[in-house]
Amino acid sequence: MKSLGKQWFAVAAGASVAMVIAGAAGVLLSQPAAATAQFAKDTGKACAACHTNPKGGGTLTPLGEQFKANGNKMPN
Repeated sequence: MKSLGKQWFAVAAGASVAMVIAGAAGVLLSQPAAATAQFAKDTGKACAACHTNPKGGGTLTPLGEQFKANGNKMPN
């Protein structure tokens, strides 16, 4: 029975190490968002036209959802 306990410990330890490595890789390999205010500059619209946050980012307004669904082009 001691052998079975050692096997379970080895599996649990291996899984824990794998999760730590995956988490570290996610943190180290993540990149900052590449969004810019270029759309607002090109159209003269404020960021709040597409975003609920007046500074941009976060939840989208209905216009922002349409813009996203339309391949990042203004809907007709």
